[in-house]
Amino acid sequence: MSERPDTPSDRQTDERTDERTDERTDEQTDEQSMAGRTVLVTGASDGIGAESARTLAGLGATVLVTGRSAEKLRPVAEAVGTEPLVADFARLDDVRRLAADVAERVESIDVLMNNAGGTFAPSRRTHDGHEPNFQINHLAPFLLTNLLRPQLAAAGSSLVVNTSSIGNLAGKIVLDDLDYEHRRAMEFPAYGTGKLMNILFTRGISQRWSGDGICAVAVHPGPVASSFGRDSWFVGLLYRTPLKRFGTITVEDGAAPLIALAVHGPDPEIDGRYFSRFTIDGRENKQAHDQALIDGLWERSAQLVGLE
Repeated sequence: MSERPDTPSDRQTDERTDERTDERTDEQTDEQSMAGRTVLVTGASDGIGAESARTLAGLGATVLVTGRSAEKLRPVAEAVGTEPLVADFARLDDVRRLAADVAERVESIDVLMNNAGGTFAPSRRTHDGHEPNFQINHLAPFLLTNLLRPQLAAAGSSLVVNTSSIGNLAGKIVLDDLDYEHRRAMEFPAYGTGKLMNILFTRGISQRWSGDGICAVAVHPGPVASSFGRDSWFVGLLYRTPLKRFGTITVEDGAAPLIALAVHGPDPEIDGRYFSRFTIDGRENKQAHDQALIDGLWERSAQLVGLE
């Protein structure tokens, strides 16, 4: 049996991490195998989701991929040897159908990578009537993860990886107004709030599902030069101009922390924690450890998606 890799927490600074990204990827490819493990990657049509799916499949994992664009998802699915699972997270019925499709295909899931998301104009309400940054970044993955809990538990020991962001620092959760019905929603703070919710959801999983052998982590992949912001003129401006070369990292570098966590697998030492790329316990909003918010967000989210 090959030696287990260093955990992401062994990385002390982002600077050292960035310098060693290529080295780390080589180590994973040479020394690790995902053979026998099943992975579901959301937001896999392109960017870090597609890169993570291809890399993990190359390491021997059985990989399922989902995204909202059938055209973009098809070549990724072909590359990893599966059929595309098309779902739009702006429609919760799509999420329910996706969970049912996944349950029909696999009995267990070793790694669930909740990577779908982005930044969206708050005025464009979803099909379900929710503020889009709230639904697409939080409610939809919350629903999907809950519906797939039996498959995660069936693995015996599994990991949920929630793609968050340093943008969580700009967020503010108001339990009595999650959908911005009584306050003005501004795009980047609304996005940051969704990413903050990813961290609280991670801690909720850790606290509630450890008895099922399910661990969870949240991770900021870095400012990736991908299709992030394609639904937003304001935030996406940098990503649609030559300026992105000066303020972003490559898709390969952005996917590296997610891949490292998936390869490392479930581990009580990292359960419920937030990574800034490879650095454990990255900078968090002060609300990130508020137990009343962790519990309240879970309970209200469950009500909104019909789980309670």
